[in-house]
Amino acid sequence: MPKFLKDVLILLRPRFLSFKKPLLSPNSKKDFYRNLVLGIAGFIFWIGIFIMSFRTLKYFRGIEGLGDILIFKLLSMLVLTSFSFLIFSNILTSLSKLYLSRDLALVHSMPVSGNRIFVARWLESTADSSWMVVLYTLPVFVALGIVNKAGFFFYLNTAFVLLSLSFIASGISSILVMAAVFIIPAGRMKNILLFFGFTLFLVLFIVFRLLKPEQLVDPDVFSTVVVYLDTLKAPSSPLLPSTWVYDSIKESLSGTVQSSFFHSGLSWSFVSVILFINILMADMIYFKGFSKTQTAAFRVFKYKYSDFPFTGFLPGTTRAFLVKEIKTFFRDQAQWSQLLLIGALVIIYIFNFSVLPLEKSPIKTIYLQNLLSFLNMGLCLFVLTAVAGRFAYPAVSSEREAFWLVKASPVKIKTVLWIKFFIYFFPLLILSEILIVATNIILQVETFMMVLSFITVFLMVPGIVSIGIGFGAAYPDFKSENPAQSVTSFGGLMFMMICAGYIMTVIILEAGPVYSIFMAAVHQRSLTMLEWIRTVVSFLLVVVISILAIILPMRFGEKGLSKVLP
Repeated sequence: MPKFLKDVLILLRPRFLSFKKPLLSPNSKKDFYRNLVLGIAGFIFWIGIFIMSFRTLKYFRGIEGLGDILIFKLLSMLVLTSFSFLIFSNILTSLSKLYLSRDLALVHSMPVSGNRIFVARWLESTADSSWMVVLYTLPVFVALGIVNKAGFFFYLNTAFVLLSLSFIASGISSILVMAAVFIIPAGRMKNILLFFGFTLFLVLFIVFRLLKPEQLVDPDVFSTVVVYLDTLKAPSSPLLPSTWVYDSIKESLSGTVQSSFFHSGLSWSFVSVILFINILMADMIYFKGFSKTQTAAFRVFKYKYSDFPFTGFLPGTTRAFLVKEIKTFFRDQAQWSQLLLIGALVIIYIFNFSVLPLEKSPIKTIYLQNLLSFLNMGLCLFVLTAVAGRFAYPAVSSEREAFWLVKASPVKIKTVLWIKFFIYFFPLLILSEILIVATNIILQVETFMMVLSFITVFLMVPGIVSIGIGFGAAYPDFKSENPAQSVTSFGGLMFMMICAGYIMTVIILEAGPVYSIFMAAVHQRSLTMLEWIRTVVSFLLVVVISILAIILPMRFGEKGLSKVLP
């Protein structure tokens, strides 16, 4: 075996051994069941993507004249979008793996050249940033093959060219990262990338939404769409790696093996070229760039903190911990920069309701408005769950190795959890109420639905935040370099599932009484005694469940966190 390859495999050995850890650790059985639950959930999601893709592609296939154009354009967009996601994901992962990982000081002290360290880290970065994109685009390609009755060669070729696309994206990203870090220290560049990356994403997302893509299914503008579809036949740039992958998949789908091999060869030959360039650059500038990362931290915006007058009524230790939490949040660019995403979410969410063509629906507007308002309440709460999963759930894990200071402080664990609860409760409550009230005003719903939605959201927001804080405390991850990723763990999955069950339970409990009250108002009659009893019991159950959703998760989290050794 060549010495270069042997050194790279030795450097990768700790990563390989980490896969054996769950099997050898005392908690292997517990870890097995956790991984089993996560695996089942991921498989269900994979199957869901496959079913949705299969039905969509089958529908497109049945459109005479336009079906193939739509399918191949969709395939082209999927490959190009995947390539873009892979590049952006690889930039952030390469930055962490090559320059910011905590074990790099130890690795660079070993008697091995920088290019070998680079290749080992580059392979790790490629795997970490690409596996999910590749895995969850595969069901689309499988559905495409089934719809078009493709042979085995199509599936094999698709897997190989997607692998080459991952390597190309990783190679381009690492070149950009090495060049940038050579000029700007990695700590500063990460903050700049996060800020401008979020800004770029928001601009593109809002522009795309304002283009109103829903008009593609509007019969009134179909004639213009047909004219537009003629332009879809135009080929993409042959210089893009995504074009080679798309052409290879397209040719293998039609059974043209030689042409497919040609485009696959282009893709894999470029992988060799990009790897060669990476190794040359690593020899020249990688270690110099790593040395620059040892500089002091830098913030994009420098904040000048003052006293918080609204905390004056709190005891000294509690007030100090609360101020610490607020300062920590705004010092972390990865946290506060996502407030931009929340702002875009509000704009897009409200805009979606403003363009609903209710007047074209065969259902009477008054029925549709109130039905959409009721369903919107559930949708708003699911959006809240996603936001809480990003902010509230990792709140405890964000303490990292400094958790021993929290444990040693004169503040009780119970108080710590409630401080974190109230920090996220008020902003998330305001966000949820803005969403529900604004969309109800746009829908012009009845006063009853407006009041019901407002009160229901007011009751459920503290429960969802409590579940996030409680399960984040029961399943903390203080060793993660990115605490926000803890929501993808077993505890995060349980948080999502319990929140979904909580929301669905409340929606089901309220559905019957809401229907009875609405129909009674439409027919201008009073509720019967049985309907009154059912309404009162249902709403009381909602209140009781919401109270339990606040208390029980916090106790569960307090109990679990108390057992964690600092």
